Amino acid sequence: MSEQSDQEKTEEPTGQKLQKAQEEGDVVKSQEINYWFVMLGGAMAVGLMGNSLAGTMLGTLKVFIASPQDIPMDRDHLRQVILHLGTTVFGAMALPLGVLVVAAVAGNLVQHAPVFSAKNMKPSFSKLSPMKGIERLFGAKSLMNLIKSLIKFGVVGGVIFALIWPERDRLPLMMTWDIALLLPLVRALALKMFGGVIAVMTVVAALDYLFERFQWMKKQRMSIQEIKDEHKQMEGDPKVKAKLRQLRIERGRRRMMAEVPKASVVIMNPTHYAVALKYEKGMGAPICVAKGLDAIALKIRSLAEESGVPVVVNPPLARALHASVELDQEVPPEHYKAVAEVIGYVMRLKAKITRRGRA
Repeated sequence: MSEQSDQEKTEEPTGQKLQKAQEEGDVVKSQEINYWFVMLGGAMAVGLMGNSLAGTMLGTLKVFIASPQDIPMDRDHLRQVILHLGTTVFGAMALPLGVLVVAAVAGNLVQHAPVFSAKNMKPSFSKLSPMKGIERLFGAKSLMNLIKSLIKFGVVGGVIFALIWPERDRLPLMMTWDIALLLPLVRALALKMFGGVIAVMTVVAALDYLFERFQWMKKQRMSIQEIKDEHKQMEGDPKVKAKLRQLRIERGRRRMMAEVPKASVVIMNPTHYAVALKYEKGMGAPICVAKGLDAIALKIRSLAEESGVPVVVNPPLARALHASVELDQEVPPEHYKAVAEVIGYVMRLKAKITRRGRA
């Protein structure tokens, strides 16, 4: 089932998928880049602080090497010697160790920004499964890491051997040298090895990062269905959006129909177009309170007749107003004359009906 699922994930991951993975702590990470920075930090520590560190260590340890018989062995003096030795060694090593810590942190920061995620801290029973543990130990990823490590150690070991081999004749003689002469040589050899190893690790780290990024991008691939689901979450489900649009249209239509009984006149083309206008004294121009086509036009006409709103059949004017005026907007100036004639006719008709009623 998982193989089939992996085969279906053929699409490149979206930006949202990559961002979500990074927020959950799933990021591209190459241990070789961390090792490269630590090696660089070690080379800097040896190169910049090697002489002072060697001098400090030499002054402190010389008594243990040259004349150990002079060290007092009673409890009080021995405690002082050990305390002095520990304080001196710690003080001398603090700065180089600090450089290594900074290098290790930089190796992570250069690959990705700091990520704080509690997902990996949550208890998971799958991590306690023996079968899962065996898969992690003997799976394809573990085998690949083993092969990479063997190749790396083989190449690095070969470089170190190539650098040390020319010094093979001097190495036995170094055992007889004074420690003051031996430390500069050791420092020079260490820097030489650091330089060779860093040169090789630069290539190894670059290739490993590219490989890890390829594997990470492959793991983040998505199926077509996942992309569709993500699109729905971002843009909204089209069915839901259509339903909401329909509800908004229906609510707007109900509000519009409620304004028809308040209109002054409805201008029709007798069955296809209907525009309801409202005009009161003090208005600059009549306002459109309702309009519609076909079934809606007939509904507007029916409501107008039930409410006693005059209905005037004027096809050209009905079509022109329907095309040029929106709801709650005034009639455009180019239609003032035609609309004024209709409203004037309606007002005269109402006045005539009123006089007949009084008579």
